Amino acid sequence: MSFQRARTDEQRGERRRQILAAAAAMLTEMPVAELTLTALSRRVCLAKANVLRYFESREAVLLALLEAEIADWIAELESAAFPGGTVRERGDRLADLLATSLVRRPALCDLVSAQSTVLEHNISAETALQHKRAVHRYLETLVRFAGTHLPELGDEDAAALMQTVMLVAVAAWPASRPPQAVLDAYAADPALGVMCVDFADVVRRAVEMTASGLLARGQ
Repeated sequence: MSFQRARTDEQRGERRRQILAAAAAMLTEMPVAELTLTALSRRVCLAKANVLRYFESREAVLLALLEAEIADWIAELESAAFPGGTVRERGDRLADLLATSLVRRPALCDLVSAQSTVLEHNISAETALQHKRAVHRYLETLVRFAGTHLPELGDEDAAALMQTVMLVAVAAWPASRPPQAVLDAYAADPALGVMCVDFADVVRRAVEMTASGLLARGQ
């Protein structure tokens, strides 16, 4: 496209949506670490300076995309069927739902794992404030979601459970995707296979054990 400056709020919003859509498409092809502002500007056919009219940095683009990914994930969780059962059965189903829904969203997992170490750098205090407020609202929704299916937890323990889920996902995602040299090492020495990380399994077990522990402590 030839660049035409967006002059109305509607036009600016549409330009931002185009940039975010391009970034989302790129994350189906490459990890967050490889998505550069130069590559993004080429994808949307804009000069880098023009992309920066709508987002202050590459990191700001990816934080906005992270917020959109979290919102989509929450919508998926809230639409899932969740039958009743014992506390143990509901806890296990919640664990499986969280694990399987996350593994289907590699872009979300990649963005979350890069959030504090990469994406929250090279942004202004204003962008950081807006982002943290958005994430806080989403976390509150996730806590309510967990509490709906495991009301025995209470608000405080439901918050602890969801905090654990996100922290485990942050660590388990990159660990479950080692570089080729590490994969070759595992192949060369099968005994090292115990070090392989299955992301969904790790998240599932973390939710199961955390929920069980919180419920036991609350008795």
